[in-house]
Amino acid sequence: MKESKQIGIYKKYLREHLSKKRYTHSLNVAASAVALAKKYEADSDKAYTAGLLHDIAKELPAEEQLALVKNSGLMVSEVETKSLPLYHAIAGAELVQQLFDIRDEEMIWAIRWHTVAAGDMSRLAEVIYLADLISADRDYKDVGRMRKLADKSLERAMCEALRFSIGDSVGKGNSIPLSTLEAYNRYIVYKK
Repeated sequence: MKESKQIGIYKKYLREHLSKKRYTHSLNVAASAVALAKKYEADSDKAYTAGLLHDIAKELPAEEQLALVKNSGLMVSEVETKSLPLYHAIAGAELVQQLFDIRDEEMIWAIRWHTVAAGDMSRLAEVIYLADLISADRDYKDVGRMRKLADKSLERAMCEALRFSIGDSVGKGNSIPLSTLEAYNRYIVYKK
């Protein structure tokens, strides 16, 4: 993929506003997103951009993230407004519109849903959700199995990813947004 001037602008912003580790993660997610997009017939340019920018707001102070969440025109549940780890996806979807005038709805929603998922996600949103989970820098216990699943079936990988996410949230005693449960119900039919 030939790097456009605009991608260079995005990368410069991310290098200046994210830690080296988070910037590397963003590059890895972009690369994983392109591979998944090509395999599952999503737009690879949009996948690269959304993957690159998905964590743009991750390291902003909590107050700034929450202000972006509250000022966004995106659907935001009460559960999400009470959970700091969930702010960054919504804040990021808002921030890319403000900073870079990104108006592509598919990319905005892919960034917005990359943490909690939703029952009506686009193919691009599925790609970003999974790319974030399987990127090269991830090293959790079952990441190898998740990568293999993502290579075989996007839907089965989404089902397993959501089972993992919900189980992890329950284990930590966290609330679960309704959108996550709706996504789980959509993909459970793909369970092995």
